[in-house]
Amino acid sequence: MKPALKPLFAGMLLLVSAGVARADAVDTLREFVRDVKTGRAQFTQTVTAPDGVKKKESSGSFEFARPNRFRFVYSKPFEQSIVADGQKVWIHDVDLNQVSTRKIAGAIGATPAALLAGGNLDKDFELSALPAADGLDWAQAKPKAKDGAFETLKVGFKGKELAAVEIVDSFGQRSLLQFRQWVANPAIKPDAFRFVVPKGADVLEQ
Repeated sequence: MKPALKPLFAGMLLLVSAGVARADAVDTLREFVRDVKTGRAQFTQTVTAPDGVKKKESSGSFEFARPNRFRFVYSKPFEQSIVADGQKVWIHDVDLNQVSTRKIAGAIGATPAALLAGGNLDKDFELSALPAADGLDWAQAKPKAKDGAFETLKVGFKGKELAAVEIVDSFGQRSLLQFRQWVANPAIKPDAFRFVVPKGADVLEQ
């Protein structure tokens, strides 16, 4: 997996379930998990090193359907697909024509994918509202597991619309996903989450 993509999916191998702070940010997150059964968007991902200086950017599209089905397609700077079909997670590195896969039970857990495509927030996360910032209302989801790959996850909403997810991993690396062209509850065919191993690809079972 390309280094710039690791922060989002390291916990899966990684999207889908206060005083002056706006308390409704947590309510919005709960409503998102409860009411948004499918979703689709374009995204830009910015990964910042622990020193706060070195940055890497990538972009692509994603869609999901609860429970535990999603497809992330990175188009720039490298082509890569990450697909969960409800049973397994498949990762296809186009440049290497290499596929890795593992059972979804051990791949989702307390990850961004659990927030975006899962269905049980309270099982894996401690939720709290954060002060509004950058024009968004933020909810923090802290994994209950102490040995996970992520320290904190934050979800930003503009009104009821999903706008951003920010992840800080156990090494202090920060990954910010910003969404655009968000569509809630679109009709998505089940085949969208069926992965077919490309001809000649090496397959690694994890």
